[in-house]
Amino acid sequence: MSSTDTSARSGAPTPDHNTPTPAQNTTAPAELAWSQADHDVYVATSRGEFAGFVTVDDAAHVVHDRHSRRIGSYPSLAAARQALVDATRPPSRSRERLRRRILSRRR
Repeated sequence: MSSTDTSARSGAPTPDHNTPTPAQNTTAPAELAWSQADHDVYVATSRGEFAGFVTVDDAAHVVHDRHSRRIGSYPSLAAARQALVDATRPPSRSRERLRRRILSRRR
């Protein structure tokens, strides 16, 4: 190894492992990336991980989550995709408060 190789490497910035990268930041909801796996199957990924899929069955678009649990059936692909986005989004604080309030009334 020559001295120029060493100096070029020493001048390179070193990564800061304490600063989260956008892929490591789990507080922000991730965008879903869609790809068509077959003529009637659309697959979604989030940060490189499987997030769910949509199958086209006659006139309905059936959505399944990342565990292959059925979320619902929708009339259009856009509505089906939005349903998966909503299902993967973490609940908001106000929505969580409302859920707790409703559950406390049931007791």
